[in-house]
Amino acid sequence: MGHRLTRHWQHNAAAILVAAILCTASNAARAQLPAPPSPETIAKGKALTEVGDCGSCHTADPAKPFAGGKRIDTPFGAVYSANLTPDLNTGIGRWTDEAFLRAMRYGERPDGAAEYPAFPYPHFTKVTRDDVFAIRAYLATVAPVNNTPPPTALHWPLNYRVLMRLWNFAFFRPGIFEPDQNKSAEWNRGGYLVEGLGHCGACHTPKSFLGAERQHARFTGSRVDGWFAPRLDGAERGGLKSWSVEDIAEYLGTGRNAHSHAGGPMAQVVLNSTSRMSDTDVRAIAVYLKDIAAGPPEAASTPPSAAQMANGEKLYKGSCVACHELDGSGALRIYPPLPGNANLQSADALSTIRIILDGAETITTRRAPNTGSMPGYAKMSDQDVADVITYIRNAWGNAAPAVSAADVAKARK
Repeated sequence: MGHRLTRHWQHNAAAILVAAILCTASNAARAQLPAPPSPETIAKGKALTEVGDCGSCHTADPAKPFAGGKRIDTPFGAVYSANLTPDLNTGIGRWTDEAFLRAMRYGERPDGAAEYPAFPYPHFTKVTRDDVFAIRAYLATVAPVNNTPPPTALHWPLNYRVLMRLWNFAFFRPGIFEPDQNKSAEWNRGGYLVEGLGHCGACHTPKSFLGAERQHARFTGSRVDGWFAPRLDGAERGGLKSWSVEDIAEYLGTGRNAHSHAGGPMAQVVLNSTSRMSDTDVRAIAVYLKDIAAGPPEAASTPPSAAQMANGEKLYKGSCVACHELDGSGALRIYPPLPGNANLQSADALSTIRIILDGAETITTRRAPNTGSMPGYAKMSDQDVADVITYIRNAWGNAAPAVSAADVAKARK
């Protein structure tokens, strides 16, 4: 009887010991698991994702946000955006936080393959670690979508990703944004957003023949998606010299101000990104942009001929004065004024040509819900379109290169 009690006690003691060990191991494992991101972190990540306008490039089907597959045309062929949803097979659901960080900081996939700089990692490298992980936390909350984007369609030999190693060696300089201690906190916040997640230079800085941004000509304007992204420096005519900080902030927040309206790709940036940002961040961006000194001047242009100006004036009076007035003053924040218009006086008239041919629709945002529209004039001849554009670019004190019929014909294509 005593032996059976002893064995029973020993058996129970062993079972209790095993259970205690397993419980301790389980508690230790749970202790090693990272805490789930807080609602505040997820909300911050959502806001940062909007700053980066990630949804615009990574959404091909509006019903499947962030599922990728959107075609992005470049001078070197086309790439397709990646699936950023937490799908385990075609998205980033299996990625570790460190893998996501390496993609943002160094343009490197989890398998070690290099990304193409159509994904703007040369700008995203400036984003802090905490902000990168906040974006990652938010993306983990979007609906997973099983979607495999098409392969890249780049010209040979650029379809070989290994060549991006050479491109990175020559042009890519990783590193987070370094605050300027001689500037205000507001200026530094604006610089962090403009140079990092906002990646404004990706569109507004001209590129070399190898697709690298020309740093000596930062923010002096560049062609993108069949439009001209204008200068963001302090240039007198085509830049932001005539705009105040308040003008820039209003434009970013509403898509319009007393000088201009957002059109083309920039309209989508305002709609999906800057209009959703906080007033504090929008103003910080404005403060930073307003402080950018004028870069290299635009090449001198030959004044337009008297005949072209005369025909352009006749066409303007026949088709444009109803909205833009005889003196080009327009209607405040509905039909933009033409005298002194920086976008209109850009050295490259491509955006103006596009608006004349295709028409325009003023975007509506929560800060500016009223709308306005302009019909397209694609039925006009190439020469007439060139003449009326040349006129408005050089009337009322404006000055810009003349537009030719060949310029218009090329834009039509």
